[in-house]
Amino acid sequence: MSLLLKDILNIAETRFKDAGCLTPRLDAEILFCHLIKRDRSYLFLHYGDEVTEKTCEEYFKLIDLRASGKPVQYIIGYQEFMGLKFIVNESVLIPRQDTELLVETAIDELRKMKIPIGGLDVLDLCCGSGAIAVSLAYHMKGSKIKIMASDVSAQAIEVAKSNAKNNGVSDMIDFKVGDLFGPFPKNRKGKGKKQFNLIISNPPYIKTDDLSTLMREVREHEPMLALDGGDDGLDFYRRIINEAHSYLKPGGVLLLEIGYDQGQSVPDLIRNTGYYNEPKVLKDLAGHNRVVLTEAKHQN
Repeated sequence: MSLLLKDILNIAETRFKDAGCLTPRLDAEILFCHLIKRDRSYLFLHYGDEVTEKTCEEYFKLIDLRASGKPVQYIIGYQEFMGLKFIVNESVLIPRQDTELLVETAIDELRKMKIPIGGLDVLDLCCGSGAIAVSLAYHMKGSKIKIMASDVSAQAIEVAKSNAKNNGVSDMIDFKVGDLFGPFPKNRKGKGKKQFNLIISNPPYIKTDDLSTLMREVREHEPMLALDGGDDGLDFYRRIINEAHSYLKPGGVLLLEIGYDQGQSVPDLIRNTGYYNEPKVLKDLAGHNRVVLTEAKHQN
């Protein structure tokens, strides 16, 4: 039995509404377009067309996956971020639009810097899919920028390498498997042998007790390793803030994405070290605290 396109989309939308999906119509359209390998403009011209029985069967399988809670991005295998396409699977977090502020701020800061003969050096911690590192490399092409990126998950690093290759910036990024600064040795004085102009991170920052309250599609499908920030959500911030000054060049910038309720606690961690200038908190388009920016003191 074949159905009209408008009817099958309505069926999917109803299923997704009943399953508690936040954007049921959008999800229905994205999945159908993914199946037939067309963009969404196709739908507006073909709502009255019949859909073949085979296509209906394949689409209903996708509907079942989405209704079970699997995110659309994991079903279709990619997510758009900073105008680029990123491969995603359940080894990595799905890049969020909120994180674009972090990347945009990094680009602004790097463009203010005087470029040394050897170029600018950037370190991305907890790089996941590589969304931050790849976006920086892509949008800073021609600016003599070299990026190193680390993640404790070897599977995540493989995804990140694929995204760097697909977006044409593999030669600009050196990916390392390891826990935060682990892959980057220090000298006898406790300074990183490699020094950076900018260190950037979107670390895990959800309180452990809050993980169970996350949306089902996040809780059941996205990697907990990339979400769990410890009892108070600040475990990774403490570690990054306490070590980053050893890897930053004097005046180097530290940029961190934060949760909406961490606009006081993360800056306080920075102030308490004495290693950095007064931190600034930047808000996203929704008016939520989103990014903390600070610089390493010159006597560092």
